[in-house]
Amino acid sequence: MADMIYKPVATSAAEEGVKDLRAKMLAKKFWIITTKPVAPPEEVGKYLREHLESQIRLEKSGVLFAAGPVRDPQGNVEYGMFILRCKTEDEARAIADADPMHKAGVRKYELHTWSMNEGRVNITIDASDSTYNFA
Repeated sequence: MADMIYKPVATSAAEEGVKDLRAKMLAKKFWIITTKPVAPPEEVGKYLREHLESQIRLEKSGVLFAAGPVRDPQGNVEYGMFILRCKTEDEARAIADADPMHKAGVRKYELHTWSMNEGRVNITIDASDSTYNFA
């Protein structure tokens, strides 16, 4: 993608009308990894503990913003997702590549960027051990 040439796009009237609002937005960049199994459940399960331990290490180091399964309306897991705080795509990709399930080839991932524009965060919560900290 680095060699793609992006052409300027004309700004729509709607975009022009919200420039003042967008100028104030956080626009914090995160990396989203979506991951799906490509092996039978029993094969994927062999790496679950190692995967979760890896996620907890990322959480404790401050890199992991959030993670967990994404479910359809019937409650079936569609894919896994984790959101990373990284400076570069290379850093995010290295973390995704190092995930035990991806290294073993039992899950494949896609990497996406996400801009957090709106929302509120008030406390730090480490979901894996139910600890929290008021800031």
